[in-house]
Amino acid sequence: MTGVTLNNVVKRYGGTVQVIHGVDLKIEDGEFCVFVGPSGCGKSTLMRMVAGLEETTEGTIHIGKRDVTRMDPAERGVAMVFQTYALYPHMTVEENMGFGLKMNGHPKDEIQSKVSEASRILKLDEYLKRKPAALSGGQRQRVAIGRAIVRGPEVFLFDEPLSNLDAELRVEMRVEIARLHKDIGATMIYVTHDQVEAMTMADKIVVLRLGKIEQVGAPLDLYRDPDNKFVAGFIGSPAMNFLKGKVNAQGTVDVPALKSAVPVPVKMPPPGTEVIFGIRPEHVVVSEGDTMSIELTEALGGVSFDYIQADTGERLIVEERGDHRSSPGARVNLSFDPARSYLFDAATEARIR
Repeated sequence: MTGVTLNNVVKRYGGTVQVIHGVDLKIEDGEFCVFVGPSGCGKSTLMRMVAGLEETTEGTIHIGKRDVTRMDPAERGVAMVFQTYALYPHMTVEENMGFGLKMNGHPKDEIQSKVSEASRILKLDEYLKRKPAALSGGQRQRVAIGRAIVRGPEVFLFDEPLSNLDAELRVEMRVEIARLHKDIGATMIYVTHDQVEAMTMADKIVVLRLGKIEQVGAPLDLYRDPDNKFVAGFIGSPAMNFLKGKVNAQGTVDVPALKSAVPVPVKMPPPGTEVIFGIRPEHVVVSEGDTMSIELTEALGGVSFDYIQADTGERLIVEERGDHRSSPGARVNLSFDPARSYLFDAATEARIR
C-alpha cells in the first residue's frame, strides 16, 4: 500500500473556468482521508483527478513514488467505488466481483481465490450466486466494494458511496467500511458532503470550499480548533451558533443577543472591532430567565434541541440532556464556559486566537 501526494494541483475547464485552485495535500500510507464540503466545492473533481477520470490542468499527482499525473486510470493502481454501485445486472455477485480480473486475463484459480477472500471479508458468501436485483442496497454496495478489493489496488477511492442508502443502512455501512479499512490497512480516499460520515470514519479530514482547502486535520482537531468560521460551522452537528459582537474597552466582547459581555480567552483585537461570537449547542446550559425565548423543541429521546430566538432577532440552537427539558414559548437564560467559546473576525471570518 502507498500514500498519495498532490502538489499545486489545478483544474480548469475550457481554459477559463477554474474549479480546483492550487491544492497541496499529502495522504499518508494506510490513511483514511475524507474530502468533505458543500455541493460544488470540488471534492469529487479532486478525487476523479486522482483516479485519472479528470485531466489535471497543472501540478502533479504522485501515488507512492510514481508520478501518475498523465497516466491512464488503469495504470494508476486505484479502484473506485461509486455512488450508483455500477453492477452488471445479468451477472451473479461472484461474476461481478471477478469480472475485472477475468477481462485482464487472470487465471481462474487466482480469480476464485481473490473473490473468496473479498467475500469472506465482506460477509458475502451466502450471496455469491445471487444477481444484483435480489440484493438490498447495502448488499449491493458491499459487492461494489468487493469488486474493488479483488483488484488489489494501492488506493481505494469512494465517491459518496452511501448516498443512496436509508439512514439505518448508512450507519451500518459506515461501520463496515471503517472495519474494512482496519482489516486491510489500505490507503483510502472518501468523498462525502455529510460531516457525520467524515467525523466518524476519517483519520484525516480535508475541508474544501470553492475548490480550495480550508483546513486539514484529524476529526476532533477540526472540531476543537477550527481555523475559520466556515470550518467551525461545517464540522459539528448541529452547527456552531454564531452571534454578532463587538470588542469593548474592557477587553471583553459585547454580545447583544446574550445581553452580556463575554471574556473570551483570546488575544483581543482593538476596542470597537466587529467580531463574530461562536458557541456550540452542546456547550450551552439553559435555565429559567428572560433573556430570550424558545420557539421550537426537537425531542430525540436522549437529547433535545431547543431553537431559540434572541431579542435581537438572531437565532441559535441549544442541546439539552437529562430529565428536565424546556418547552416552546418559555423564556430562558443561557450560560456557558467562556473558554468553550470562539471568536472570528467579522470581515475575513478568520479565527481570532
